[in-house]
Amino acid sequence: MNKMNSRYAQITLSMEYAEDAVKLPSTRYQGSKAKLVRWIWDNIKDFEFESVLDAFGGTGVVAYYLKRKGKEVHYNDYLKFNYYIGLALIENNNVTLPEEKAKSLMRKNHHVAYKTFIYDTFKDIYYTDDENLWLDIVVQNIEKLTNIYEKAIAYYALFQAALVKRPFNLFHRRNLYLRLADVNRSFGNKATWDTPFEVHFMNFVEEANSLIFDNEKKNRAYNLDVFQLREDFDLVYLDPPYTSKKGITVDYLEFYHFLEGVVHYENWCNMIDYKTKHKRLKRKYNAWNDPKRIKNIFKDVIHKFESSILCISYRSDGIPSINEIKKWVGEVKQNVKVAYFKNYKYVLSRNNTHEALIIGW
Repeated sequence: MNKMNSRYAQITLSMEYAEDAVKLPSTRYQGSKAKLVRWIWDNIKDFEFESVLDAFGGTGVVAYYLKRKGKEVHYNDYLKFNYYIGLALIENNNVTLPEEKAKSLMRKNHHVAYKTFIYDTFKDIYYTDDENLWLDIVVQNIEKLTNIYEKAIAYYALFQAALVKRPFNLFHRRNLYLRLADVNRSFGNKATWDTPFEVHFMNFVEEANSLIFDNEKKNRAYNLDVFQLREDFDLVYLDPPYTSKKGITVDYLEFYHFLEGVVHYENWCNMIDYKTKHKRLKRKYNAWNDPKRIKNIFKDVIHKFESSILCISYRSDGIPSINEIKKWVGEVKQNVKVAYFKNYKYVLSRNNTHEALIIGW
């Protein structure tokens, strides 16, 4: 196990860790650690651990990288659509989605009476009428797949295709017009937006299939609140939602509510806040998005996993502060170190901030 001379140590690293030879899943989500994952690994690789929990799994890039490193990986995310990513790429060791089966998901079965919920509900919000009808068919066909890993791969491909056709890769506002307006743009990729869903979908099925491998471990994916997870992991990686010093939180359900609705297709109609222009889901209380509770819940999750090596990703300008997190980790661990990854540019952020990694053992 890594040895440190002092109880608290501070380390600063730079952009040299941005590139890595390991092929990672596509990631278009806010907060993704795709450019930081090698740096994270270099900070934990000398510890002795076999099992690892990625408790706020999100894009799955950290969990996937650790799977590549031969660890028994447990991926968790409270959003169900992310859980399917964990199923497809982390828990799944050998199932791929055959090309012909993937193509069949895009065809209408004339013996099925398809619902048109997306077409009826999301007109002129995110996609064109034809695209909405296509999504209705594909989602209902995916739900008929009996192999859970094939279903997860299909959903992975659908999510990625849906994101690349969205301005800013988000569903935070009604802005289809940004795609369709015939104007000069300083952002986005109109060629990608105009590429048919069918092409994107098959490309991402191919990508997912190429990422699947067996690391000879019993990896698992969960769709649980972090406090429902068991506690016997050698190392726990925590990358919780970020809260700025102004109390503004990153609400992933707000950004990606459409994808979450997709995996709840049959009940989606009951989940939507119809008063909103972009038809987001009804808000549910989440303590991680409550600036008044964020410090307490942060401390609680540290204490929950106090028997594991702790590795926590956070931004240097957030609530709680890095010093507060370091203090709480120090309450349960003999040794604490903090590493900073400088000059990292956060998507849609103009703030001068750094990624921090707090490690306790």
